[in-house]
Amino acid sequence: MSDASDIDVLIIGAGHNGLTCAAYLAMSGLRVKVVERRAVVGGAAVTQEFHPGFRNSVAAYTVSLLNPQIIADLRLHDHGLRIVERKAQNFLPAPDGSYLLTGEGRTQQSLAKLSARDAGRLNAFTGELEVIADVLRAFVLRAPPNLVAGFGARSIHEVINALGTANVLRGLTLEQQRILLDLFTCSAGEMLDDIFESELIKALFGFDAIVGNYASPYAAGSAYVMLHHAFGEVNGKKGVWGHAIGGMGAITQAMAAAARSHGVAIETINGVREVLVEGDRAVGVILDNGESVRAKYVVSNVNPKLLYTRLISADALPPPFLARIKNWRNGSGTFRMNVALSALPSFTALPGKGDHLSAGIILAPSLAYMDRAWSDAKQHGWSRQPVVELLIPSTIDDSLSPPGQHVASLFCQHVAPELPNGASWDDHRAEVADLMIATVDSYAPGFAGSVIGRQALSPLDLERDFGLLGGDIFHGALSLNRLFSARPMLGHADYRGPLKGLYHCGSGAHPGGGVTGAPGHNAARTILRDHRALFA
Repeated sequence: MSDASDIDVLIIGAGHNGLTCAAYLAMSGLRVKVVERRAVVGGAAVTQEFHPGFRNSVAAYTVSLLNPQIIADLRLHDHGLRIVERKAQNFLPAPDGSYLLTGEGRTQQSLAKLSARDAGRLNAFTGELEVIADVLRAFVLRAPPNLVAGFGARSIHEVINALGTANVLRGLTLEQQRILLDLFTCSAGEMLDDIFESELIKALFGFDAIVGNYASPYAAGSAYVMLHHAFGEVNGKKGVWGHAIGGMGAITQAMAAAARSHGVAIETINGVREVLVEGDRAVGVILDNGESVRAKYVVSNVNPKLLYTRLISADALPPPFLARIKNWRNGSGTFRMNVALSALPSFTALPGKGDHLSAGIILAPSLAYMDRAWSDAKQHGWSRQPVVELLIPSTIDDSLSPPGQHVASLFCQHVAPELPNGASWDDHRAEVADLMIATVDSYAPGFAGSVIGRQALSPLDLERDFGLLGGDIFHGALSLNRLFSARPMLGHADYRGPLKGLYHCGSGAHPGGGVTGAPGHNAARTILRDHRALFA
């Protein structure tokens, strides 16, 4: 057993948020240990060989939401991180041969071919989104106001925090505040139908509303999921998507190097079996190998439901808290594939090579198509006309595949997190993988024949491999009752759990999912504040 004096902080899970939290804490002088169940650090942001000679980002697959302040503070570029922009941002082919190609200097011209009216409205819409996204950016690296019982130092702190939040919102005009309210409560489909007429431009924004969100684009609250994907940036350019050279694992390897440079101990192939609780305080963990490790603070980078229903005894938790966390809703509706290709695809709508092959290629030509996909998945278990985003990172990163060959990511929606009638994903994984490849082939004939190797991850695989319950890439739905001061629930939005000494640093905390590093950063600030108050 490790003595409490050996470790100040024990972090469960070496995903990107756990590594971020560890680095910040160690930079401030705390002694930190991170334990990880898998053999490699990075959680869902890892690069691995999935077919001989072919490497790819296995789960998380593209960069935009990673916070620039965290990149700078952890000096990730000094630790080998290099992020490049896509040559084009998005490519949406349609079955009728039309297409939309977006990116700097491209979007307006491409959209005008589909609808002059929409081209004239685009800048106003994206401008409004950008204003609201700037508000979100102001909240990303700060804890939201937290509701606390009684009156005392914590309640006074939260009043000050709430005033700071109000001050940020005060900069919005009344109309912008109305738009913000719409984005938090309305459906993306409703908003987009009101503004645009072209199905492809609506599909462009609508796709962001269903990514990791097992819902129709016409579901209430889906507009926020659309907005959540709009507050990223790459190399100082807002709203841009990019690629980490070497894949997403390059991000987490740089984070691990930054953490280790400040003395963090990272132990792999040894997950946590149980969180040790004495009285009303978390005091350490029991590892899978049976070793007990004590620490002043225990920090969880895992899904909140997994933490509280599998790693902590029910007797140690307040019954109302436990009852509510048991209903924490998971399930992204995601099926993830990596494929090795003998050649680049050629799309019927835009044949041959070109910058469009470096873009996020969205195969979902309308909001109605997305709505049917969700409805079909609910009834059948997966959509028989699925939504697929194809990304071919080897077009801008030749380190991932042999010369003349390529790797592609297929990020597929909608599939049911749990199949109906007790069916197992293990029995249907190959069938659905075939469907996803056939879907791409219908837009790019010959694609199926170019696939020389593949890796398919169902929601069940994502849960088993990465701890993503129900395959949920966000560690919990981004619904209105699970956002901001309600993430993971009212009273615990300040990264503190219901037990003393227990903290949340994963995507189940504000500001939610995506490879941002923000929950890890914010949790570290809370832990340091508590530590200084306790040991000042």
